[in-house]
Amino acid sequence: MNAIAEPVRVQPPSPVSVHPPLLPAADPTVREGVLEIPGEIALHHGGRLHGVRLAWRLAGAANAPVVCALGGISASRRVCLDEHGWWRELAGPERPLDTQRLRVLSFDYLGGSGETTGPRNAEAFPSISSYDQAELLLRLLNHLGIKALRAIAGGSYGGMVALAFGERYPERAGRLIVLCAADRPHPLATAWRCVQREIVRLTLASGRAADGLKLARALAMSTYRGAEELGARFAGPPALEAERFVFPVERYLMARGSDYAARHRPESFLCLSESIDLHRVDASRIFVPTVAIAVREDQLVPVADVRGMVARLGAGRCHEISSIYGHDAFLKESQQLRGVFAAALESN
Repeated sequence: MNAIAEPVRVQPPSPVSVHPPLLPAADPTVREGVLEIPGEIALHHGGRLHGVRLAWRLAGAANAPVVCALGGISASRRVCLDEHGWWRELAGPERPLDTQRLRVLSFDYLGGSGETTGPRNAEAFPSISSYDQAELLLRLLNHLGIKALRAIAGGSYGGMVALAFGERYPERAGRLIVLCAADRPHPLATAWRCVQREIVRLTLASGRAADGLKLARALAMSTYRGAEELGARFAGPPALEAERFVFPVERYLMARGSDYAARHRPESFLCLSESIDLHRVDASRIFVPTVAIAVREDQLVPVADVRGMVARLGAGRCHEISSIYGHDAFLKESQQLRGVFAAALESN
């Protein structure tokens, strides 16, 4: 039986606290901190962790409504308002998540490469569920005195965490905006990720973990983007280098893999990649109003899977877009997503 930590119980907030009006507020400000969680946390898949640290960031207009923004497994708490912000296309002044009218909350994932508790130096670390991430978000809201989020906007793995939160703690979020994610992973996507993880495990065992992480990320990048984009950018001829041919798309993928390996730990990649494939929520138990955004060119999360999830949701609707960026559309398509975000955040 899965061991689940007892959630903190709170009184449901009034409708006004869930949907305060979106009005221009003060200039954006940034708060950061690390929440020290005493004692033991029982995890969904049966593991336990002691003394968990949770690194968080809250950026935007003082006293404004709060939206939690969560990204893929390589995302961090730095969403916007600095050079490291991973969602600068969508979050910031006069963007879909407008930091002149909202506060944007995020945190480093449990098990990740950030400052939240995670695996280090090939040590044993328990399997992590999207439900565990949702519980840490609940603890963070309680710590910050936030009765309810206006919305959770989650892309890729962040969308999975949003769904888990919506199922477990419906009184604490007014809306879910779920991008490129469903209630369970598609087996083809799991197949690709299993190969990536095996590459990292083999190279960890041989003392070449950084090389393995580079290759795993390069393979992952080939699944994130669409055939149209790769065809347009990398159709040129290969170059002969050091007695072998190097293809334009190969150069791009290896460069992206090297960048990733320089900034992330292989143990954290294994942990969070597995967490994606362990993800299962019961969509029929999610009654938080949900907008699910599907990308027709997404190789990892097929449109049919998103449509099926929406059909099972208690209060959901599906918005479909096309993008040459495939799965990465949730990071890139600010213009297409602007109206969807505006409608979801203004709804009562």
